[in-house]
Amino acid sequence: LSPCPGDSYGVLPRPCRALVLLNPQSGAGRALEDFQAVVQPMLAEADIATTVFVTERPHHAHEKVRDEDLSQWDTLVVMAGDGLLYEVVNGLMERPDWEDTMKKPLCILPGGSGNALASSINHYAGNDHVAKKKLLTNCTFILCKGLHTQMDLVSLSTASGKRLFSFLGFGWGFISDVDIDSEKYRRLGNARFTLGTLQCLAKLRVYQGRLSYLPAVPKRDTPPAPRDPHAPVTNGQAGHTVPPVGTDAPRALPSDSLLVPLCQPVPPHWTVVPEEEFVSVYAIYQSHLGTNLLMAPAAQLHDGCIHLFYLKAGISRVALLKIFLAMARGTHLDLNCPYLCYVPVRAFRLEPRTAAGIMTVDGEALACEPVQG
Repeated sequence: LSPCPGDSYGVLPRPCRALVLLNPQSGAGRALEDFQAVVQPMLAEADIATTVFVTERPHHAHEKVRDEDLSQWDTLVVMAGDGLLYEVVNGLMERPDWEDTMKKPLCILPGGSGNALASSINHYAGNDHVAKKKLLTNCTFILCKGLHTQMDLVSLSTASGKRLFSFLGFGWGFISDVDIDSEKYRRLGNARFTLGTLQCLAKLRVYQGRLSYLPAVPKRDTPPAPRDPHAPVTNGQAGHTVPPVGTDAPRALPSDSLLVPLCQPVPPHWTVVPEEEFVSVYAIYQSHLGTNLLMAPAAQLHDGCIHLFYLKAGISRVALLKIFLAMARGTHLDLNCPYLCYVPVRAFRLEPRTAAGIMTVDGEALACEPVQG
């Protein structure tokens, strides 16, 4: 990453020991050969020794990082799509020593079909927009340089009691439908999303629910929210949250200090969206939703902000297609489409009226139920 003002950077030691978690099935199924052909020679030259762990089933990486002694490695490298990093992050957060382990640098090398985080990091580093082997080379070069900095995590909780940690985004409706419905075309690589978008446009659906949020910029004339000075900010930097005083249990996860329980109404200083019919709701924390989707051009790795987008019902298929075509360049907000709303927030809540539609977190499917983050 190119250092930005105010960012603090760490540097990986030399020589460096890396645990590479690799999913051979991700994307078009070329991750292992791409790793051997492109990545390994570069890492060897940079004095980075690798231990490669090839996943054989879902949750394999989750179990590995949750249970393994990780002290023998200086960094964890994920060579796959965003789904494997989601597994790794949640496996690390289940460890009794999660607070220390989350300080270990994580690296993503694009081996999937979406590669949203890798594209975001390439963008933050000031590199030109690239895809496929060029993106892989750029991300490997960033790893070889060894600079690392903090990244936001978002804490999500669901009505059924799940607690999840997410690094990329949460979605419901059209965008999540495209993501999950196009899984069957994953061998096509990034083209799967184009095909999925066209299919979902053909059967455009509307979803009913209530969306509320805590604006990142407080509304005028509203007193600041009361906050316990000892409570950590929910979406602060990974590994830098301090449990409230008096909780010294090893597993005490950071408290969701900005949220009230889902069974209670949102606090009065929150905004409740007046519309209750949506085509899509997406809360993203990084710039890219995919290699060719620059969804949140204002996002940074650790801006403490959730970039909330929602599409109101009533939008035409043509207008929706125009938004997605403009998103390739990050100019979709310049269209001034009255159905597309964007607001930077610190927390949000989504309450679907029925369990209709797919919810996703970091591209992985979730049961449709009330959720807040």
